[in-house]
Parts: sequence; C-alpha cells; structure tokens
Amino acid sequence: MAMQSQDPIVGFHFRLDLQGQAKGYFTECSGIGSEHEVIEHKVVSEDGKHQKIMKIPGRLKWENITLKRGLTDSMDIWDWRAKIEAGDVEPNRYHGSVIMMDHNFLPVAQWDFVRAWPVKVSGPSPKADSNEVGIEEIVIAHEGITRVKV
Repeated sequence: MAMQSQDPIVGFHFRLDLQGQAKGYFTECSGIGSEHEVIEHKVVSEDGKHQKIMKIPGRLKWENITLKRGLTDSMDIWDWRAKIEAGDVEPNRYHGSVIMMDHNFLPVAQWDFVRAWPVKVSGPSPKADSNEVGIEEIVIAHEGITRVKV
C-alpha cells in the first residue's frame, strides 16, 4: 500500500484562544516545544577497563510561547498582563491554544497549553521616519503543551 504524501503546512496566521475564547490573531509564533536537560552519567565496565558516558533525560522544560502581531485596538493581552503585574497570578493562569490558520482562516494545526500566564507584553518601537507597522508581542509561560489533531 503506497503512503500518501502530505504537503507541509504553510502558516499564515496564528489565533490565540484562552479558556475557549479567541484573544487575537498573530502573524508570528515561536517557542512551541519542550526539551529535556541531558545528564551525563559515567559508567565503568565490571573489569574497570572501559568507560562510557550514558546520556539520560533530566528535568523537562517547556519553552515560552512568543506571539507577535501588528498593533491593534484590542486590550485583551494588556489587561491579562495587568492582572499578573498586580500580583493576581493564580486565578489568571489559563488553559489555551495556539491555532495555526491557513490563508482562508481555517485551522490546520493546534497546540493546547495549560496553566499559562503572560511573562511579558511589549508594544511597538516607533520611529518618526519609518513607515513600518507597529508590532506588539506577548510571551506566555505555561506548564505543558501538546499538539492536537484539528
């Protein structure tokens, strides 16, 4: 039976959903993933003549998710960050999703994360002599992310 090839997904937009509500569309996304620290353990053979290094998984770390978009009039991510700045962290940790949308705004890939909170929100760095779009950014810490089928 021949395997059917699939074209790679081309990402055009990313939607941020928090607790099931869309909180914005973004043009850039990074940090979706995890990694283990590597622990090197030296093992000596029973006769003491040979050594080898075993690499075993250590602590699991989740990357922070970074989303960027052109400046909009939406205050959702700024309001969420303000609650964290005020010290109200626990009730403002949300489960959510980053959903990659195709050019027709149909979902093509999704990653669900848990217990997230905004580490950083930043606005544009405008220059008087530039015609660039102002970019705002949100960095989100979380306690786990999984890719789910859409």
